[in-house]
Amino acid sequence: MPNTNPKISIIIPHWNGIDVLSECLDSLKQSTNASIEIIVSDNASSDGSQGWIKSNHPDIILLENDQNYGYAGGCNRGATIAKGDYFLFLNNDTIQDPNWIDPLILRMDSDSTIGAVQPKILNYYKRDLFDYAGGSGGFMDVLGFPFARGRVFLRQEKDLEQYNDSRQIFWASGTAICVRKDAFHQAGGFEESFFAHMEEIDLCWKFHLMGKQVYVEPKSVVYHKNAVSLPMQSHRKYYLNHRNSMLMILGNYTLPLSLYFFSIRFILEWVAFLYAFIKFDFNHMTAILRSLVWILVHPHIVIKKRLAISRLRKVKDKHILNKLYQGSLVLSHYILGKKKYSDLK
Repeated sequence: MPNTNPKISIIIPHWNGIDVLSECLDSLKQSTNASIEIIVSDNASSDGSQGWIKSNHPDIILLENDQNYGYAGGCNRGATIAKGDYFLFLNNDTIQDPNWIDPLILRMDSDSTIGAVQPKILNYYKRDLFDYAGGSGGFMDVLGFPFARGRVFLRQEKDLEQYNDSRQIFWASGTAICVRKDAFHQAGGFEESFFAHMEEIDLCWKFHLMGKQVYVEPKSVVYHKNAVSLPMQSHRKYYLNHRNSMLMILGNYTLPLSLYFFSIRFILEWVAFLYAFIKFDFNHMTAILRSLVWILVHPHIVIKKRLAISRLRKVKDKHILNKLYQGSLVLSHYILGKKKYSDLK
C-alpha cells in the first residue's frame, strides 16, 4: 500500500527502458528508510512501461503523462501529486546504497535554509570513478560552464575519499537531487523550456537567489549509468547543453551582467564551433548553430524567465558571483592545464 504520510517523495521521470527502470526500482526497495513514497512520472513511454509497472510494482504510484515532457516537465508533474516534506528527483538509470536516504534527510533537517542536497554520485560501471553527472557536488564559472568535485569537462577522477566532506556547492545534480518542498514550489519548479540538461543548475541558481543553500552529502552514495538517455556526443545533448547554459546567463543575472557575460560567451561559442569544425564533429557544429538560432528567435522566453527571476531575487549578483568560479573554466582547463577540481581552488 502507498505510504500516506511520507517524509520524502522519490520522483522518477521515465521515458522507455523497462530494463533500466527495473534495476532502479529493485535497488530502491532495498533502501532502509521506510518513510518514502515512490512516484514514476511516465512521459508517454511507447514500450509498455506503464503496464509493466502496474503488474510488477503495484505499490508504486504511476503518473501517466500525455506526452514526453522531458526531465523538467516530468519531475514537475510528479511533484504535483507528491506528499512528502522533501522531493527527491532521481534518474531511472541509477542504483543506490541501501542507507542512502537518511544522510540526505539529516542534512536537510539540520538547517531550514538548505534548499537542496545531493549524494556522492559514482559511475555505475567503474564504481571507484566519480560520475560525469555530478561527482561530489557541482560548481560553475561565471560564463555558465559547469564542473564538479571529481569531474572537470570530460576528465573524471577516481574516488579516493578526497571529496568526502559535506559542504556548500553551487548546484546539485539532477541525477539525484533532494529539495525542500516549499522552496521547490516557491522557485516555480524546474524551468520546462530547458526540457533536459542543466535544469537542476538553473533550479539551484534560483535557490541561491532566494537566499537558500545547496549542499552535497557524501555519506549518501548513488551509482549512475551516465548518458543512457542521450549519448554524450549526440546532437541533441550538445544542443541542450549549449542552449540551456546561454539561457541561464541571459535569464538569471541582472541585465548589465547578463549582457556582459553573454557577449564573452557568444565569442566562446564560435571558438567551440571552430574547434568542432577542425575535428569534423558535425553533431557539435550543428548543435552550436541551432542553440544560437534558438536564443535569437526566442526573446520572449528569455524575457519571461527574467521576469520570473526578478520576483524571486532576494540577493544581489555579488552574492551569486562569490559562489562561482571567477575565471574562465575553458581557459583554466584547456590553456592553463588545470585538470582537476583541486587545481581550480
